[in-house]
Amino acid sequence: MPEWLVLTLAMLAACAVVVIITLVRHRRAAEDEDPSETPDVIEYMTMWIGVVYAIVLGLAIAGVWEGRSAAQENVRAEAVALHEISERVRVYPAEIRDRIRDDVNAYVGHVVTTEWRTMADHGRLTDEGTELLDRLRRDVTDYEPRTDFEAQAYQPLVDQVAAADQARSARAESTGATMPGVVWFGLVTGAVVTIGMIFALQIRRTRRELVLAGLFSALIAFLLFLIWDFDAPYGRGLAATAEPFLRLFPDIKS
Repeated sequence: MPEWLVLTLAMLAACAVVVIITLVRHRRAAEDEDPSETPDVIEYMTMWIGVVYAIVLGLAIAGVWEGRSAAQENVRAEAVALHEISERVRVYPAEIRDRIRDDVNAYVGHVVTTEWRTMADHGRLTDEGTELLDRLRRDVTDYEPRTDFEAQAYQPLVDQVAAADQARSARAESTGATMPGVVWFGLVTGAVVTIGMIFALQIRRTRRELVLAGLFSALIAFLLFLIWDFDAPYGRGLAATAEPFLRLFPDIKS
């Protein structure tokens, strides 16, 4: 099911629940009930519950957005390191240079196709990707420079391999969900309590109040969906992309 459809259904469901409960509650209310007689303490509690929950939602959104940005930065760092290897190896003999560049292209091609789908579907990296990076590392580190010019390029190449490996490890740590289950429990419970406090205010069945209550519940549903969507940096609609690889290795894209 498309994510935009999930979001639409969630927002409509939140609105429908609030409207239906309000209408049912209005029908069952006593004839002498006066909605304007809501105690001040309930209004005060409702206000503070809304404020506290808004702060929690803001912190959660900021946290998952930061995780998504860090995941994208890891991809960029890995792509840049591999591109540097492919460029700096030009000072090596043709046979060594071509072998290392083939290793880089094989690894990048695997990452942007097979491994990226595995990350999105299963939240993990592939063993084949690890093997391809190990092969690249061996080809870079096992070569013995024959000239001073090659010797000057050797250590930077080794450093770039280490940078790519470090970025890959960081990418592996970001593949799964970042929000603990207890946090989700708090967010969902807070949403139920916050929306439930609407009924404590004894809202009337006027069009204006029903629209405002429905929009409020839809907004909370949208923010929860946004947190859920950002919670998997590589697996959902607004996920980190492989664009840095495709931009630096256009032949892989074709």
